[in-house]
Amino acid sequence: METGRRKEEDALGVVFVPEEAYYGAQTQRAVENFPVSGLKFPPVFIRCLGLIKKHAAAVNGELGLLDTRLAQAIVSAAHEVAEGGYVDQFVLDVFQTGSGTSTNMNANEVIAGRANEILTGKRGGKFPVHPNDHVNLGQSSNDVIPSTIHISAVLGIRDDLLPGLEALRHVLVEKSREFSGVVKIGRTHLQDAVPISLGREFGAYGTQIQEGMRRLKRTLGGLSSLALGGTAVGNGLNTHPSFAQGVIRLLSRETEWDFREAEDHFQAQASMDAVVEASGALRSVAVSLSKIANDIRWLASGPRCGLGEIEIPSLQPGSSIMPGKVNPVIPEVILQVSAQVMGNDLSIALGGQGGIFELNTMMPLMAYNLLQSIQLIASGARLFATKCVEGITANEERCRSLIEGSLALSTYLVPLLGYDGAASIAEEAHRTGRTIRQVLLSRGIMGEDAIDALFQQIYSEG
Repeated sequence: METGRRKEEDALGVVFVPEEAYYGAQTQRAVENFPVSGLKFPPVFIRCLGLIKKHAAAVNGELGLLDTRLAQAIVSAAHEVAEGGYVDQFVLDVFQTGSGTSTNMNANEVIAGRANEILTGKRGGKFPVHPNDHVNLGQSSNDVIPSTIHISAVLGIRDDLLPGLEALRHVLVEKSREFSGVVKIGRTHLQDAVPISLGREFGAYGTQIQEGMRRLKRTLGGLSSLALGGTAVGNGLNTHPSFAQGVIRLLSRETEWDFREAEDHFQAQASMDAVVEASGALRSVAVSLSKIANDIRWLASGPRCGLGEIEIPSLQPGSSIMPGKVNPVIPEVILQVSAQVMGNDLSIALGGQGGIFELNTMMPLMAYNLLQSIQLIASGARLFATKCVEGITANEERCRSLIEGSLALSTYLVPLLGYDGAASIAEEAHRTGRTIRQVLLSRGIMGEDAIDALFQQIYSEG
C-alpha cells in the first residue's frame, strides 16, 4: 500500500486513493483518466447534486427501500455536501465521460464516505453505506446529471442573474430620466442623424435589458422539467414509481421553486433542448450588453478628440507609457464577457447535437458553459451598473455644439424648401465648412428669429 493512501476497489480492481479523501475508486480512476483542463464544476452545481442525493435518500427511506439508519446518515452527509462542506472533494475535470457518470460517482462516493464516517468513525469505503446500492438508489447518472444542470441553471438565473440584470436596468432607467433634457445628435450608419435626447438613448438601453430578462424568464419553464425517474434510458428501470415525484416535491420545497417531473423521460435524457434554449437567451443578453457597452465607450471617447458627449468614471491609469490616459475599462470587461458567453453558446449548441439515440453525451461541457455564462453576465451586469453607468455624466455643452455643427439639421428644412432645396443647403455647408445656420443667414432664406425658433423646435423634439 502506498504511503498516505488507502486501498479501494471497484469492478476493475484495486485503486489507491489519498488517505484523507472521502471519495473512492471510481473517482480516483477519473482523476487519473481526465487530466485535461483543471476546470471544475462550480459550487452551485455541486450544491444541487447534493440536494438530489439528500432528498433521494429521504424518499427511499420513506418508501421502505433503504434502512432508516443508512438513510439518515446519507441525508446528513448529502446535506453537508449541499452546504459546501466538501467542495475540495469534487476533484474531477469538466472534460470527462459525456454522461457525467464520473461526477455522479464522485458525489455518490463522497456522500457514502462521509455517511460511513458518521456511522463507524471511518471515512470512505462501501460499508455500511454503499455508493451505488444506497446513495445512488433509484437513480442513474443519465437522469441525475441533466436534472442537476436544470436545477443549477434555474437557481443561478433566479438568484443571481435576474437580480444582477435588474440592478443594471434600474440604473439605466434612472439615467434616462436624468438625461431627458439633454439633446444630442443622433447617429445612423456612424453618420450624423437628427437629434434625440440622451435620455431616449439610455432608455432604449434599459428596454434592451428588460427584454433580455423577459426572454430569460421564458426559459425557466423548460428548465423546471426534471429527468429524475428515467434512470438509464428513460424507462425508469430499477426505480420506484413514486420515487421521482417524491424527490422533486422535496427539491421544490427546499429551493422554493416549482420543479416538475418530465412528461417524457426519453426526451428529457436524449436531448438537452431546454439548455440550448436557455443558452440562446443568454447569448441575446450578451449581444445587448455588447451593444450598450460599445455605445457608452464611443459616447465617452476622447476626452479631447472623440465624441465626448458623456463622461464615465475614471477608475485607473490607462497606459504604461502615456501619462494621464484613462480607458473605458468596464465597458471593455463587458465586451469580453459578452464574447465569452457567445462562445459558450456555440459550444452548447454543438453539445446539444451530442444527443445520440437515448442519451446526450456532452452534458458536462454544456453544464459548465451554461453555468459560467449565467455567472459571467450576473457579475458583469452588477459591475457595469455600479462602476460605470451610475457615475456617467452628460457633457451638455459638447452635445449642443455637435448639434449646431451637424449637417443633418437640414432635415428640418424639408417642409420649407423641399428635399432638393434642403440638400443644397447641406451641400454648401459641408463644402464651405459653415453651419446650417450660417448658410441660411447668408442666403437670406430665414432671419435670425426664425432660425432660433427652428432650433428651439429641434431641442424640444429631441
